[in-house]
Amino acid sequence: MNERNNKKLSEMSREELWQLFPIIIKEHNPAYFEWYAEEEARILNLCTKSDIFRINHIGSTTVPGLLSKPTVDILLEITENAAPENIRRALEADAWTYSPQPENPPPHMMFMKGYTPEGFAEKVFHLHIRYPGDWGELYFRDYLKLDPDIAEAYGNLKLELKTKYEHDRDAYTKAKTDFISHHTQTARAEFGNCYATSSL
Repeated sequence: MNERNNKKLSEMSREELWQLFPIIIKEHNPAYFEWYAEEEARILNLCTKSDIFRINHIGSTTVPGLLSKPTVDILLEITENAAPENIRRALEADAWTYSPQPENPPPHMMFMKGYTPEGFAEKVFHLHIRYPGDWGELYFRDYLKLDPDIAEAYGNLKLELKTKYEHDRDAYTKAKTDFISHHTQTARAEFGNCYATSSL
C-alpha cells in the first residue's frame, strides 16, 4: 500500500483527493434509479419526518441515456424548524461523510458516501441539504429529460471537460457553469415557477 493509501481521507490534500477520485464519465446505468430509491428510504428513516420538506434525485444520473459521473446526487430540503446538527449526526452514523461548504450559508450541508482510501466504492452518492427553495437543479434536470439534443450536448461537453480536467474537480465544475445556467434559465421560462415552495 502506498503512502497515500495509509492516510485517512480527511488527512489528504485536495490534490491527493483529486488523484484518488478523478472525473469519470460513464454511460447511463438504469440501476441509478434503484440506488436512489434505496438511499432515499434510508434517509427518510434516519431523519425526523417533520424535518423533511422534500427530497429529490437530481443531476445527470436522472436522465436516461445521458453520460454522467457515476454519482447519484440527492437534494434534501429540510424545514426551517429542523435541527441541522441532529441531521448531521444521524447521517454520519450511517456512513455519510460531512463535507463543509463554507461558501454557502447555513443550513447548506453536503455529505458524501462511497469514497474510500482505495478509491470509489461501487455506489457513490452526494447528498445536498438546504432549506426549501426554487432550486435550479430541479429545472435543469427536467429540461434535460425533455430535450434529448440538449442532453446529448451536455454529455459531449462533459467528455471534453473530463479530458482537460480529469484531476481538477473545481475547474471541471466551473467549466460547466455557463451551459447549466443558460439552459436552467430557459427551463424556468418554459416551466414557470413549478418548484417554488409557495406553490406546494
